[in-house]
Amino acid sequence: MESRNTDTSTSVFKSLDWITVLLYLILVTVGAISIYAASYDFDNASLFDLNEFSGKQILWIGLSLLVGLVILLMDYRIFKIYAYPIYGIVLIVLIVTIFIAPNTKGSHSWLVFGPVSLQPAEFGKFATALCLAKLFDSYNFVLNQKISNYFRALIIIFLPIILILLQRETGSALVYVSFIFVLYREGMSGLVLFSVLCAITFFVVAVKFADPLILGIPMGEFTVFLLIMLIFVCMLLFYCKDGIVGRNVLIGFAGSGVIVSVLAFFGVVLNGTIYFLSALGIGMVYTSIMMFRHRIGKYLITIGFVATSVMFLFSVNYVFGNVLEPHQQQRIKVALGIEENIMGAGYNVNQSKIAIGSGGIAGKGFLNGTQTKLKYVPEQHTDFIFCTIGEEEGFIGSVAVLILFLGLILRLIHIAERQRTAFERVYAYCVVSILIFHLGINVGMVIGLCPVIGIPLPFFSYGGSSLWGFTILLFILLRLDAARKERTD
Repeated sequence: MESRNTDTSTSVFKSLDWITVLLYLILVTVGAISIYAASYDFDNASLFDLNEFSGKQILWIGLSLLVGLVILLMDYRIFKIYAYPIYGIVLIVLIVTIFIAPNTKGSHSWLVFGPVSLQPAEFGKFATALCLAKLFDSYNFVLNQKISNYFRALIIIFLPIILILLQRETGSALVYVSFIFVLYREGMSGLVLFSVLCAITFFVVAVKFADPLILGIPMGEFTVFLLIMLIFVCMLLFYCKDGIVGRNVLIGFAGSGVIVSVLAFFGVVLNGTIYFLSALGIGMVYTSIMMFRHRIGKYLITIGFVATSVMFLFSVNYVFGNVLEPHQQQRIKVALGIEENIMGAGYNVNQSKIAIGSGGIAGKGFLNGTQTKLKYVPEQHTDFIFCTIGEEEGFIGSVAVLILFLGLILRLIHIAERQRTAFERVYAYCVVSILIFHLGINVGMVIGLCPVIGIPLPFFSYGGSSLWGFTILLFILLRLDAARKERTD
């Protein structure tokens, strides 16, 4: 038995993707140095001082490497066999966290064990990835085979989202939405991603242009209605491939628009909402009648898309005004340029942009960042760690870090595509999706392209929960990948 375990561990290290391991080690090392630079305050403290954030992070890195080693030495079949129990345990922990976690900056998402605090939401990512992978690896499971398969996958994704939202931790909950991209890889229609893109566009336009009025309704609402009309016609022409119905609906929209314009010229102004609902309603009724000449599936999807878009538009104001917290509303307004508020919700982003901009091409040099050293940027060693890199290492250093992340992501995609079973492939793409989401939102947040929602930069932001969560995610994938040869022997 001992000889067999030795042989297994030897084969694991022979088959291990050392390029990924090297990229991981470079990222966590540069991350620790960046934390040291972000928290350095001229007291000449050592990088390894355990009283400093950098020293604590190095300790977390050491523990993470130990966790990674343990994962590599485990039997790879454990992750598949116990995927559902692991997911269930994490859900129970998330539920318990809602009730026993102390209030930390308005959220109840951290479990405190003496001097150590852990955030269960970070560990829920690998558990959800394993559960989703297990589902796709089920006997005869094909996502597009039955609509119930979509519901099963979405339930796995949205259960932790709901529980984390109940902890009032919106940023961590949003990360789980990235799992939907995995469904796209496994056969989900591109219309779903198109619908998500439309929803984001409709929300941004409706919120950003909420004040000016056209036909008695906000300009944002007016613009979204026009976009829905345009998409309606385009779907009929190019998705349903019905030039006659598409042309007639377009003529109807154009004719009704001319009538409204003529009436407005003579001083008769119709209510915009009534006009658009009438025009779209007539268009949908006409399409419903004409669709029976063909296969009705695509027509029903088109009509459903238009109806859902209208309902979504009406829900935007309610969600923005009643569901989102005041500080979340403020952050979105700042990100969209509706309000400046550089001394309030926009303070972090404004100072971060000043820091990055002041770095120029080559940066001010290691430990020479003035914005960083004078503590102008709050949370600069956690969520805003990227601004330290931008200030001290400049454009060159920032691009170098992004290239490292790009290299890791491309390598993980390569690993995902060489897997021979659905379990390993789906899990690999879950890891890729989470990393891309974290990287895109965090960097976008720091440079002012996204609202501030508290998402850490993988392997860089200070924190044991985040580092452990990403390490477990990555090393489970490395263990599964290393087992490819074991499964063929």
